[in-house]
Amino acid sequence: MADRKAKITRETGESQISVEINLDGNGSYNIDTGNGMFDHMLAQLSRHGLIDLNVSAKGDTHVGWHHIIEDTGIVLGRAFKEAVGDAAGITRMAHTYVPLDEALALVVVDYSGRGYAIIETTLSDSDMGDMPASLVTHFLETLSREGGFNLHVRVLAGANNHHKSEAIFKALARSLRVALTLDPRREGNIPSTKGTIG
Repeated sequence: MADRKAKITRETGESQISVEINLDGNGSYNIDTGNGMFDHMLAQLSRHGLIDLNVSAKGDTHVGWHHIIEDTGIVLGRAFKEAVGDAAGITRMAHTYVPLDEALALVVVDYSGRGYAIIETTLSDSDMGDMPASLVTHFLETLSREGGFNLHVRVLAGANNHHKSEAIFKALARSLRVALTLDPRREGNIPSTKGTIG
C-alpha cells in the first residue's frame, strides 16, 4: 500500500500555513495556529480520525482570525486531497453521530471528488474562546471545497457552543476515518461507476 501522506506549505501576504498529514496514522498531532479553540478542534480531527497531523499557522491576527482559519482550511483540504490520491480502494461514504453531554452532532461525508458543504450548526460566540462561531462554518466549507468531498453537518441538540463545536469535529473525524478506510473487498478499485473520483 502506498503511503497516504502529504506535506503542503502555503505563504501569502496574510498567512503562512504548513500542514503535514498521514491518513494511516495513530492520531498523533502537533498543532499551533495561535488560536487555542481552533487548535483544540483540529486536535479532535486528528485524535478521533486516527490521522497524524502537524499544523503550523501564522499571520495577520491583528485583523482577526478569519485569514488564519480560512487559510488553514485551504491547506488542510489540499493535503487531504493529495494524500487520498486517486481514492482507489476507499470506502468513500460514511456518517457519524457524536454526543458530548447535552450536544449531539451528525456529520455525513462522501469523498466523491466534489467539494460541497451544507452546514447547520446553531453555533453562537459564547464558550468559543477567541474563535468566532461563524468561522467554524467557514472552515468546514473551505475544507470540503479544497479537499474535494461532500460534507453535511447538522447539530441536532445542544446548548453549550463548545460542546456543539467539539461534537462536530469529533463526528467529522470519525466520518473521515471510515470514508477513507481502504476496503479490501474493493481490491484497489475506485469506488465510482465513472471509474474516477476527481
